[in-house]
Amino acid sequence: MTNEENPKPKVTLDCIGLFCPEPLFETREKIDSIEVGDILEVFADDPASEEDLKRFCKRTGNSLLKFENNSGEFRFLIKKEK
Repeated sequence: MTNEENPKPKVTLDCIGLFCPEPLFETREKIDSIEVGDILEVFADDPASEEDLKRFCKRTGNSLLKFENNSGEFRFLIKKEK
């Protein structure tokens, strides 16, 4: 596998057990703390986080590289673009 198919996160954020709007707030804070080009991995289980974090990426211009739903536990890979 190439790095594009399996990108390696620089930082992992565990939002399991947190409810809206906490996963969004935590993600925003963490993405601000990493460098452009770095990848943030976020785990969440709040059903609202799927739409919230996808919308966050679109609104902020960051790239959602990967989204997985593993039986209600979500995994996001977000690349900081600017």
